[in-house]
Amino acid sequence: MSSSPHNVLETLATHVAAGLGSALTSASVAYGELTLKVDAARIVEVVTFLRDDPECRFVCFVDVAGVDWPAREKRFDVVYHLLSPVKNLRVRVKVEADDVTPVPSITGVFPGALWFEREAYDLYGVLFSDHPDLRRLLTDYGFDGHPLRKDFPTTGFVEVRWDDEVKRVVYEPVRLNQEFRNFDFLSPWEGTDYVLPGDEKAKAN
Repeated sequence: MSSSPHNVLETLATHVAAGLGSALTSASVAYGELTLKVDAARIVEVVTFLRDDPECRFVCFVDVAGVDWPAREKRFDVVYHLLSPVKNLRVRVKVEADDVTPVPSITGVFPGALWFEREAYDLYGVLFSDHPDLRRLLTDYGFDGHPLRKDFPTTGFVEVRWDDEVKRVVYEPVRLNQEFRNFDFLSPWEGTDYVLPGDEKAKAN
């Protein structure tokens, strides 16, 4: 009888914990996925082990993503996804980071991480040490702030328009022509203290 996917992941988690030692802070299996939380300073060691260990063989880099938790001291999760075609398994690796202390770049292990780390830097402000080309990727030159942070204003800081007098695009502070409103999303049929047309018939029945 073949092992269940959950048991396979639990066995793998035990093996990874033995191989990584103190670099691994926690391992959990949920919804058919293995998630490893590791020490950010040792992320290169971790992904190298996952790539080279014969019981892991996570040789395929999928992506790097960021998650923002503004209320937390280390507000960012940097999340790495790896695939093992040989084992037909996936693993998620998480590290915690702030906007001051760089996370070591894994481009020396997986060169494909280069653009994903640039994207995390651009959109969240996560810094990566030893990255060969850590520049903004998706925002414009001189862009102020990091637009996927949860405290970034929904309107942004500047707006652009074409100025026909100077014949170029100009940047100006955001100007809201209409007052910004928060909507309560209540149905117009709810929360009223008066009788709407037709309601008297429903109540009469």
